[in-house]
Amino acid sequence: MKICRYDDQRVGLVQDSAVLDVTPVLEELGRFGYPLPKYDPFIANLQSLKPKLEAAARRGKAIPLDQVKLLAPVANPGKIIAAPVNYAKHLQEALADKGIHHGNLVNEIHKAGMFLKATSAVVGPGEGVKLVHTDRRNDHEVELALVIGRTAKNVNAAAALDYIAGYCIGLDMTIRGPEERSLRKSPDSYCVLGPWLATPDEVGDPGSLQVSITVNGEPRQDASTSDLILGVGELIAWGSSFYTLHPGDVILTGTPQGVGPVKPGDTMRARIDRIGAMQVRVS
Repeated sequence: MKICRYDDQRVGLVQDSAVLDVTPVLEELGRFGYPLPKYDPFIANLQSLKPKLEAAARRGKAIPLDQVKLLAPVANPGKIIAAPVNYAKHLQEALADKGIHHGNLVNEIHKAGMFLKATSAVVGPGEGVKLVHTDRRNDHEVELALVIGRTAKNVNAAAALDYIAGYCIGLDMTIRGPEERSLRKSPDSYCVLGPWLATPDEVGDPGSLQVSITVNGEPRQDASTSDLILGVGELIAWGSSFYTLHPGDVILTGTPQGVGPVKPGDTMRARIDRIGAMQVRVS
C-alpha cells in the first residue's frame, strides 16, 4: 500500500499513475481535545484502518497523479531523528571537502551520534524547497526515511522492523557552515518527505534499496542502503535507547556520497527502489 497526502489535506492510495481518494476514512480517527497527543493518530491507527482504506479506494474518485500537489505523507511527526555520516564513502568525501565540513570535526556515526531536525522543516515534494542563507552553500542529501508505527523504547535491533509503519524518500537539505547540525538543517522546507508512505510489504528488505538523486538531470548521488554503516534495525534500536519513539516519528537513515549544492531554479529528482520517485523544485 502506498498512502499519500495531497492538495487540501486529503489522503489517497496511489495505484499506478492515479490517486484514489480515501479521505472519508479519516472520520474513524475521531476528534482530539487539548492537550493534543504526542503521536500522529493516523499512523498510530494505520494497521486497523487498512481494510477500510482499501474499501474506500474501490469506490474513491481516481485523480491523475500528475494533477495533485503531494504533501508530506506524515502530517504530525513528533520528532525527526537523523543519522549523519552513515555511509563510509560519504564520510570520506566530508573529510576531504572543506565546503562540506567547514572546519567542523567530522566523525563516523558511532562517534557523532544522531541529531534532531525540527518538525517545522517538513514539507512534501509538491511544496518545494525555499533556500535561506543563499550566500552559503546549500546541499541536497537524499536518504531513506522510515516512519515509526508503534511506541518503541529500548527495542532490540532484531525486532526493530516490526515497529515500522512504512518508508518514504527524505531530503535532508543542509546549509553548510560552522554551526551545529540541527540549526543548519532545520529551516522551513529543509526536510522533504515523500512522495508517499510505502508500507513494509511494498518495500521488503530495507537493506537492499538503491537510493539516487539528480539535479536538473545531472546524476549526483547513487548508492545502495546495503552500504549503510548502521542499518535500519540498528538505527531504531539506538534511537529508542535515547528516546521513546512514537507513531509518526521519522528516522532519516543517512545520505551517501555525492552531496552537492543546489540553487534557486533547480529541480531535484530523488528515487528509491520499490518506493518511487519525487520531483522537488528549489526556489
